[in-house]
Amino acid sequence: MKMILPAAMCAALALSVPVQAQSAPERVTRGNLVMENIPEIPGEVRERLRQYQNVRSAGFSDFAPDGGIYITTRFGETNQIHHVAQPMGARRQITFYDERTSGATIRPDGSGQFLFTRDVGGDEFFQGFLFDPAQARSIQFTTDQIRNQGFSWSRDGRMIAWAAAGWGDADYTIYMADPADPTTAQEVLQGEGAMSPVDWSPDSSKLLIGRYFSINESRLYVLDIEQGTLSQINPDETNAYGAARFAADGNSIFVVTDEGSEFRRIMEIPLDGGDKRIVADHDWDVQAMALSPDGSTIAYTTNEGGISELYIINAATGERLPSPGLPVGLMGGITFSPDGSRIGFTHNSADSPGDAWTYDLATRELVRWTQSEVGGLDTSRFRAPELISYESFDGLQVPAFVHRPEGEGPHPVIISIHGGPEAQARPGFNSGFQYWIHELGAAVLVPNVRGSAGYGNEYVNLDNVFLREDSVRDIGALLDWVATQPDLDENRIVVYGGSYGGYMVLASLVHYSDRLAGGINIVGISNFVTFLENTAGYRQDLRRAEYGDERDPEVREFLESISPANHAHRITAPLFIIQGANDPRVPLSEAEQILAAVREAGGDPWYLVAMDEGHGFARQSNRDFQREAETLFLRDVLGLD
Repeated sequence: MKMILPAAMCAALALSVPVQAQSAPERVTRGNLVMENIPEIPGEVRERLRQYQNVRSAGFSDFAPDGGIYITTRFGETNQIHHVAQPMGARRQITFYDERTSGATIRPDGSGQFLFTRDVGGDEFFQGFLFDPAQARSIQFTTDQIRNQGFSWSRDGRMIAWAAAGWGDADYTIYMADPADPTTAQEVLQGEGAMSPVDWSPDSSKLLIGRYFSINESRLYVLDIEQGTLSQINPDETNAYGAARFAADGNSIFVVTDEGSEFRRIMEIPLDGGDKRIVADHDWDVQAMALSPDGSTIAYTTNEGGISELYIINAATGERLPSPGLPVGLMGGITFSPDGSRIGFTHNSADSPGDAWTYDLATRELVRWTQSEVGGLDTSRFRAPELISYESFDGLQVPAFVHRPEGEGPHPVIISIHGGPEAQARPGFNSGFQYWIHELGAAVLVPNVRGSAGYGNEYVNLDNVFLREDSVRDIGALLDWVATQPDLDENRIVVYGGSYGGYMVLASLVHYSDRLAGGINIVGISNFVTFLENTAGYRQDLRRAEYGDERDPEVREFLESISPANHAHRITAPLFIIQGANDPRVPLSEAEQILAAVREAGGDPWYLVAMDEGHGFARQSNRDFQREAETLFLRDVLGLD
């Protein structure tokens, strides 16, 4: 395995290299933040943002053996694990790390132990830890400087399986161990590509393994652990697979797949090659699926135009069972209790941040366990956005969510573009949007440009490789739509986005600077070729499947031709660049090169780097400063008092 420099050290070296522009402003360091051109934050900006920034959310993690639940929430800098003994009871913090933690996953052996993961400084080298409540201590059972993912407990809780890869490794290795004794770790499969455990067979003799290629293609295998043999499921099919679980008898699997359909549905696939069965089918994607411990019941959610709907069915017959009536919103983290009598999940809506809920299948009792703080804000003012569609350059109808402030306008506009690109903007709780709407008086437009997930296979493939800039033209069409709206100001529009959304911001500025007041690019791709060459090795092939393989001369030429860093002279509107120094996905070099290129062309961007962050800011103090600086930038370019 290759030796690499720690991410923070690499970042520090990169920051020490001066940009090319001769008139570069002084770089100012404040703690772990490095910045250029950002003014002092006025106290009134910090004070008004405080309420919105102190909105909290709680995510359901798992059922605790004592009848309570585990959640993740933040009461300091980062998300940590908390225990809640009863509905609306006090939250008792369990983990106390400076770094963010994942949720708790209970060991299914009655011990009360649970798994969690954490990384360092956003580097995404996730490590596995076993927490033992009897001793109130954690054991790390994975190896530092290795990315670990796909943790899966055996049904009896004796062993856990996971996948691991180093920075430059394209192939993951599958391990298993008793996490209470790290010396028991053993390699069970040298995988190919992005392979991860998905589930254990009921008798713990086999592992269900998934391999991800792209949003359009993945594969499933069954690994016989003792024999070491790997058998592909559906070897003659090219499909996408989501959640997958062994049936109770171990002879078939339930899987979310787009096999034979434009949308993802649930199928049962016999492992002996017998006839497949459609279990649940909708005209929208099935998003998540959970199978009860005895295999009798399936709970799943659909994504219906961005809204979550929960369904509960009999696994054998597909018969629909009673499900709770929930407010319109989003759901995640669906988990069955060990006895299968309840499901737990996280729910949020436009006027309520995420909270933990449970539903009793027998009594039909829906229970809300947490009510997260909203900073003292009056959330009755927060309304769900309007869903519209607008026509793009080629006649395609592009969906978008529109948040309008009160008053006649014309209002300034902030266009927020999601990352991915195989993702989807959905109308959940967003305190940042609410600040823009209620405090800045701005309308917020959230498009799902072509290439977004949630609208079928054809739509998600409309931006692949040589079609990449068609999605940018969707933003141009949205600018045209704004011009037709009397309450929106076509002369005061800012584009905002992170990751792939950051690329979209830069590309929009390249093409439409004369129509934009500015752009905020967060951890965005500025050159597809350098991005693909420098992103972590375990991600390269996955991203090549979406953007194209830069090693192909024709593709390389095209990617260079559309990369914003090569057209920086066309970025004439104000630009704010925000980056995490330890980002393994979109490296710091992407931010540095667009900064240098724009400055070389005569621009003078704002610039902010957090030395202790990765792909986006996770620490509350860093997020606070980011929002404060963004607010100053927006007020400046939109001409707000």
